[in-house]
Amino acid sequence: MKIEKDRVVRFHYTVSEQGQEPLESSNGGDPLAILVGHGNIIPGLETAMEGREAGETFEVDVAAAEAYGERREGMTQRVPKKHFQGARLQPGMQAVLPTNFGPRAVTIQKVGMSVVDVDLNHPMAGKDLHFKVEIVDVREASAEEIEHKHVHGEGGHQH
Repeated sequence: MKIEKDRVVRFHYTVSEQGQEPLESSNGGDPLAILVGHGNIIPGLETAMEGREAGETFEVDVAAAEAYGERREGMTQRVPKKHFQGARLQPGMQAVLPTNFGPRAVTIQKVGMSVVDVDLNHPMAGKDLHFKVEIVDVREASAEEIEHKHVHGEGGHQH
C-alpha cells in the first residue's frame, strides 16, 4: 500500500542538521505514527514519503522553509519569571512556556531578577535538515482518525 492522504504511516527516522551529527532518532524505540495529509509532520518530510511503501528506506534533505520555517527577527518577548515555575533558567536552554494557545517551546535569551527574555522561534527554525527514514507499515486510516486528524491506537493518540 502506497503512502497518500488519509493513510496511517509508522516509520523510524534519524534527523540531523545537514552535514552534522544526528540530533534525534526513533531507532531503538517505537516508530512514529502519523496520519498523512493533516499537518502532523513537517511538510518537506511528508512530501518525501508520498508514494512510498512499507519496507522502503530513504534519505532526504529538507530545506528550512519546508521544515520548521526560517528564523524570524523580532520574535522575542519578555515574560514574568513566575511562568517558568521555579526552573533553573540559563541563556541558551530550551523551556516550555504556558500560553493561552497551549504550551510553547522557547529558547531562553536572558534571565533577570523577575523577568526572562525568550526567543519564540522554533529551536529548529532556519535549519536545513537531513532525514534517514525507514517505512515500517502503511494502513488505511479509520473514519474516526480522519475526523480527529491524528492516529489512534498503537503509536498514536489514546482517547
